[in-house]
Amino acid sequence: MKWILGIVINAILFVALAGYFDHSFYLDGFSAALGASIVLSILNILVRPILILLTLPITIVTVGLFLLVINAITLVLTDSIMGSSFDISGFGMTLLVSIIMSIVNVIIQKVVFEKDKKPT
Repeated sequence: MKWILGIVINAILFVALAGYFDHSFYLDGFSAALGASIVLSILNILVRPILILLTLPITIVTVGLFLLVINAITLVLTDSIMGSSFDISGFGMTLLVSIIMSIVNVIIQKVVFEKDKKPT
């Protein structure tokens, strides 16, 4: 259930970002956003751990900031898999979208998924 909710949240986030960055981020509709969110989720499960392992030295040197670049790379891969229905122009825009998505996802994780925990 948490995985499906995450996919829907990312799809809504894609739609919002595509509306905000009108010329740099193109989305064909909510179904394309949902498809891109599923593809991104699968890439995060399969490809992201391999990228993290391969880039571990630079990730350690940059104190984890290189993980933002890895997130952007997975978005680039999502863009190439989705074709013309999902298009982010330029790596800089992809990096910005990945940073915004990371921040929003952390906030949502704290608010939605950790509200059941009681303070001790």
